Amino acid sequence: MSLNLGNIIEQVGKDKGIDKHVLIDALETAMLKAAEKRFGQNKVIEAHYQEEAGEIELFLFKTVVEDVKDPDTEISIEGARDLDPEAVLGDSLGVKLDSKEFGRIDAQTAKQIIIQKVREAERNIIFTEYSSKKGEIITGIVQRFEKGDIIVDLGRAEAVLPKKEQVRREGYKPGERIRGVVLDVKTEAKGPQVVISRTHPAFLMKLFQMEVPEVYEGIVEIKGAAREPGDRAKIAVESHNSDVDPVGACVGVKGSRVQAVVQELKGEKIDIVHWADEPAVFVKNTLSPAQISRVIMDETDHTMEVIVPDDQLSLAIGKRGQNVRLAAKLTGWKIDIRTESEVKSGREGLSPEEALRKEMEAVDEKERVARAAAANEIAGLTGVDVEVAQALVNAGYDSAAGLAQATVEGLCAIEGVGEENARRILDALKERSGGG
Repeated sequence: MSLNLGNIIEQVGKDKGIDKHVLIDALETAMLKAAEKRFGQNKVIEAHYQEEAGEIELFLFKTVVEDVKDPDTEISIEGARDLDPEAVLGDSLGVKLDSKEFGRIDAQTAKQIIIQKVREAERNIIFTEYSSKKGEIITGIVQRFEKGDIIVDLGRAEAVLPKKEQVRREGYKPGERIRGVVLDVKTEAKGPQVVISRTHPAFLMKLFQMEVPEVYEGIVEIKGAAREPGDRAKIAVESHNSDVDPVGACVGVKGSRVQAVVQELKGEKIDIVHWADEPAVFVKNTLSPAQISRVIMDETDHTMEVIVPDDQLSLAIGKRGQNVRLAAKLTGWKIDIRTESEVKSGREGLSPEEALRKEMEAVDEKERVARAAAANEIAGLTGVDVEVAQALVNAGYDSAAGLAQATVEGLCAIEGVGEENARRILDALKERSGGG
């Protein structure tokens, strides 16, 4: 080959981040394929990169014979000794081929194989790179939407944020910046595909690691996290330094650190609680801010019966049972909450599950009334049916202020809304805001 390949190998290797031996192997394979196409696959041909000359040398191996019948596979003893004076009959001698013999078609074949090899090498590099980032947060740009999934451009690779890993109330547009935690890396026909999540507890934990130096340095350890994505989360923290308050470190001065995390999670409320080795103490901590009178622990059933003052019941259970659910997720214990008056009045006829169900029904009734009022208000402001307004409230949009921050895509994702209603709602709120 008249062209020195050394410079090309160095340049491509540098630009693509590919080891030069991979490129040399690709070139050798390409030239070998081209030679086999020219001379036939039944011939013994070898390709070797000659670094000093910067070229691929091809050798067609021929058997040394007295009487040559097939010039492509045999060589006479006289011709062999011109190449190697010590050649004897029966030897297999490599005869260097002139690469100029390969026509344009062969060159095109070589080019295609080189391109394929380079792509394979790039894919392997990307796969290895992102596989090592599992559990880490990466940033990309929203590219497009496919059946509810968000396709994210990472630069050298593509990521997918599956619908089930998206936060219900979040909406994105093409070109927007988006972050997520790497869950998995899959090998697809078009290249490695990185699977990311914004709902996984690991995303929350990594955000705190980024915002809180004490967590990054290992002084404060996040022992666990539980989320109801988009609404509320709890994390348990422990300090390995008696002079450092783990909760205070995560909250930051005037709440600066936790607010940075809340902002990334689009307003998700976060409770930061002290970790405790003693299960009963840990459960009490996780039910904060509710005050707990006492805890009765059943290790056999892995259940805790938590007794609270009457006025703390709603706080302990939380909105739609959210507080107690998150506490159970975080601690790994089944939690039954009862009030002091229920215990005193001897409501022993009910099982703990039935008692909790009745307590939650009372709390839910108040919430149903509040949601109905919110739905009527939204219907009046936007001109949509009450059923559509109710769907919005159920999805967490319980005020005009919250709706004003929504996107058409985000509202369309709510069952029963549709694009026409979504645009009507946003236009009505925009007109109302402009009119005010």
